[in-house]
Amino acid sequence: MENQNSDSQKYLWADVVKSVKKLDPKKLEIVKSTLPIIQEHGETITKHFYQRLFKNHPELKNIFNMTHQKTGHQPRALANAVYGAAANIEDMSTIMPVLERIGQKHRSLQIKPEQYPIVGENLLGAIKEVLGDAATDEIIDAWADAYGIISDVFIRMEDKLYKYAATQPGGWAGFKDFVVANKVPESDVITSFYLKPKDGQELPRYTPGQYITMKLDVEQEEYTHLRQYSLSDRPGQDYYRISVKREDAPSEELPPGVVSTDLHKLINEGDILPITSPAGDFYLDMNSTRPVVLLSGGVGLTPMMAMLNTIVEEQPERQVTFIHASLNGKVHAFKDHVREMAEQHENVKSYVIYEKPTEEDQAAKNYDKDGYITLEWMKETLKSNDAQYYFCGPPPFMKAVNSFLKGFGVPEEDIHYEFFGSFGDLEG
Repeated sequence: MENQNSDSQKYLWADVVKSVKKLDPKKLEIVKSTLPIIQEHGETITKHFYQRLFKNHPELKNIFNMTHQKTGHQPRALANAVYGAAANIEDMSTIMPVLERIGQKHRSLQIKPEQYPIVGENLLGAIKEVLGDAATDEIIDAWADAYGIISDVFIRMEDKLYKYAATQPGGWAGFKDFVVANKVPESDVITSFYLKPKDGQELPRYTPGQYITMKLDVEQEEYTHLRQYSLSDRPGQDYYRISVKREDAPSEELPPGVVSTDLHKLINEGDILPITSPAGDFYLDMNSTRPVVLLSGGVGLTPMMAMLNTIVEEQPERQVTFIHASLNGKVHAFKDHVREMAEQHENVKSYVIYEKPTEEDQAAKNYDKDGYITLEWMKETLKSNDAQYYFCGPPPFMKAVNSFLKGFGVPEEDIHYEFFGSFGDLEG
């Protein structure tokens, strides 16, 4: 397993899926016949599931992002994952990209095999609670077997990932202590943290676009917080860099980001942060030399910075177009760096879109378009759709970009994206 992210290894778990045991035909029919009602009540079931889970096993709050519980993102994501796996249980290889994404996230969060039965017990209990008498013993028994098959796939997939993470050059198991070597403000709301291993050992190489999971204990918070942050610089250096946006309160009902606020205000150079080794299914195709278009909105530029810096360093002949949308220059991170890249390297083009440019922006003429990205602008700017496209940003930005790329005639296999937090729906 030389590189888990090469084309030949991208679906390195296909053997696991193909060898999985089959569901008893009678139980398969029961699962298939009850899929519509499970899908109809999916979010209600998963909300009940999390309530049961945290009541019976409060220690698992150390793993789950409780903010996503409040917003409903996590229950929605779980409902979609459960339905998708069950709907494809006869041949789970058809949803291999989804399995890969979940498996990578589970490994990064350090999900363990012994936690799967706990989840299964509470998920089945939630189904029974929500559906009532409609969830007969026969139905629950069939879904228990289906869950057993699905969980077995993830346990075996994740075992491979754990072994790879621990045995690759510089790799490690679990969380490892890193020192904050530098803390650098990049804009009014984004700050970079340069992390170096406390033990001074070499760092495993990652593929640009991937993320790490950080563990942080917050004052007056009962449970540990885990957060995933994209690596924002190229691999092959003696540090990992993450660039974190300070998440202010989005509404009166929701508090500001607990971890991002602490990182900005309380974490300083010399402090220790435990992290897991890089993971993720969103990464630059380094086996290709085709042109690349990187599209980002807000802090969604962090994985794009890793991709841009890697292309400039390792593929200097590869054409790359960097398109970034931001509110204005005050919150736009890395703007000087990207502009210098475009000025110094013929293979790099950069375009900036400000939704509400400031007077200073207007005077400096440091952006190319005001307002929003549009399909017409994209066609006029890019000329040709022949490229690999990578995009990341807030959900409205991502839905718009996805729609524009389809309107531009970009083949599905050339469209790659990353959702921060729980998996989202680009079509909604």
